Amino acid sequence: MNRTLTRQPFGTLEDGTAVDRYTLTSGNGMRVRILTYGGIVQTVETPDRHGRDANIALGFPALEDYVGKNGGPCFGAVIGRYANRIAKARFTLDGETYRLAANNGENSLHGGPGGFNTKVWKARPVEGGDSVGLRLDYTSVDGEENFPGTLTTTVTYTLTRGNELRIEYHATTDQPTIVNLTNHSYFNLAGEGTGDVYGHRVTLNASRYTPVNAALIPVGEPAPVKGTPFDFTSPHSIGERIRAHDPQLLIAQGYDHNFVLDQPHPSRLTEAARVTEPRSGRVLEISTTEPGVQFYTGNFLDGSLIGTGGRAYRQGDGFALETQHFPDSPNQPGFPSTVLRPGESFDSTTVYAFSTG
Repeated sequence: MNRTLTRQPFGTLEDGTAVDRYTLTSGNGMRVRILTYGGIVQTVETPDRHGRDANIALGFPALEDYVGKNGGPCFGAVIGRYANRIAKARFTLDGETYRLAANNGENSLHGGPGGFNTKVWKARPVEGGDSVGLRLDYTSVDGEENFPGTLTTTVTYTLTRGNELRIEYHATTDQPTIVNLTNHSYFNLAGEGTGDVYGHRVTLNASRYTPVNAALIPVGEPAPVKGTPFDFTSPHSIGERIRAHDPQLLIAQGYDHNFVLDQPHPSRLTEAARVTEPRSGRVLEISTTEPGVQFYTGNFLDGSLIGTGGRAYRQGDGFALETQHFPDSPNQPGFPSTVLRPGESFDSTTVYAFSTG
């Protein structure tokens, strides 16, 4: 099978803006569909141990679903300017306080209601020796969602013959600002719409995590995972301890926490997570240059959303592993900085490697 990249129309927005869908095939049994709306990874099709293909990414079948229903779950989308939460929807940079839209209680979440997940990105194919890719570009003007500075952003998706989906982020600014970019794909390695993911086994390369308050904002210093339900330094199934009487699990109704990755060489690709699904044999391994990963277990899926396969998504029907800087970093001086200044660049890489075992 040859590596291919094709484009087809995927509808138009109310203002007449056209949205395209690009299909990337690895030449080795894997296919990924990406939308120019939100930079969304709509589907990820991979074989199981018996060679049977299935879509393992949660999403919607039509553009109107993404426009009207994806503000909460953000299935598959590029998240920016700031992934995760900013407490009380404000931050101070160089002595000036910026007030953002509060779209998650009193907090700002995922860049606000008009974040990168709602934008139509310019796309162009990228050819490689053993890969196919898609480069997406978007310029966020000064003051968009009340963030300072014009931010020029590029996200490049590359699918390799080795069935790796590589995501590279690059951003520059003309004024001091803050940046935290990620992809918000949800996975079910047994197949989208097949039920919960509680039997998936997860390993996280993280000996600490950031406990949160009732608003899911980090409080205090990162805490050790040892001796808690947050210890995934060895494999555990998602459902094994998710209903434990732990205050942090009760707050989030499951896992929705940032894990601090053990990085021997910061800013170099580091193994972040490994997830296996026993029935299908599918394996997902994630590496990243980011210092953290948000592990989310679909706690707020409530059956009201119908996915690409025509089935309702209920609590626990997918998991997300969002590589990122830590939540609320602009208000937490002890966290790695998310400040970007003119003359600097934000550069980040995450690799999703798919296989069977």
